[in-house]
Amino acid sequence: MYSSSPADAPIVREPLHAPVAHLIRDGVVEGIHYGSVVVLGADGEVQFQLGDIEAAFYPRSALKPVQAVAMLRAGLPLDGDLLSLAAASHSGEERHLAGTRRILGLAGLTEDDLRNVPDMPYDPGVRDTWIREGRGPSRLAQNCSGKHAAMLWTAKLNGWSLAEYLDPGHPLQQAIAEIVEDLTGQRIARTTVDGCGAPLFSISLHGLARAVSRIAAAVPGTPEARVADAMREHAEMASGAGRDVAALMAAVPGLLAKDGFEGVEVAALPDGRAVAVKIADGANRARVPVAAAALARAGVPQELLTEFAGEALLGGGREVGRVRPVRSLEPVAVSACA
Repeated sequence: MYSSSPADAPIVREPLHAPVAHLIRDGVVEGIHYGSVVVLGADGEVQFQLGDIEAAFYPRSALKPVQAVAMLRAGLPLDGDLLSLAAASHSGEERHLAGTRRILGLAGLTEDDLRNVPDMPYDPGVRDTWIREGRGPSRLAQNCSGKHAAMLWTAKLNGWSLAEYLDPGHPLQQAIAEIVEDLTGQRIARTTVDGCGAPLFSISLHGLARAVSRIAAAVPGTPEARVADAMREHAEMASGAGRDVAALMAAVPGLLAKDGFEGVEVAALPDGRAVAVKIADGANRARVPVAAAALARAGVPQELLTEFAGEALLGGGREVGRVRPVRSLEPVAVSACA
């Protein structure tokens, strides 16, 4: 446990976001994405911040590594690919569906026990194939099904009710809330319902970075380290083929990264350096380059981040510009001593 007395909850207010990315077309700023960014050093101190890192916000699926830690602390016996799936926002590929069935089977449960919202697969190509085959929305295909299967097994192992496992007052959700406060080091500001139906806890961007930093730098064998190892080793199980967070973890050795809807991303290195990003308008085209720029700020070599530098803007079929992080996000050059 990290803190027996978490700090006060972040304030619920309109976030004071700042420009974090520009759409530059032939040298002219055509558009601006606002958001907030925090970079933590290995000592946990804020090394860089832009925008509002202390206001309450919803981390969406970027909180899933923390939820997975909570389930392990409550006795969930998962590791490897299935633990990565328990922390996933998966693409709905067959391996994700099969993995969710495996978790349910280990728990002695079936798809009918899931209470997440039925949906089509998240990946556009997988979704198109699903539609061509005449298949409709499914709880198994919904991108959080692995987490829900793991929640059900955790509840069953502890003798808790299965039918109400998504109720914020349920012992499972209370246990998760406790670990959210433990790892973020702050009280939860507000609890709502995420898109999948599970409780969603409002924390600060700073708190999110702190939590994932602690997971990434944890002592081997702990629940935190088990989650980090599983997600690093099975990055596509936590996302999907071609997903940017999986590619980012493949490009940067030891990196743990998780995205969330509405432009959220968090990433941390094994020494505890961490970044967290929130794009105000939820745009992925800004999230990816801003997160890469933040990682460069944290000391990740820029040559490892080239493919995440920004989406091209096309004019007449040719590249005429790019989405670029603002200049203040660029790493500070350190001059060599004479």
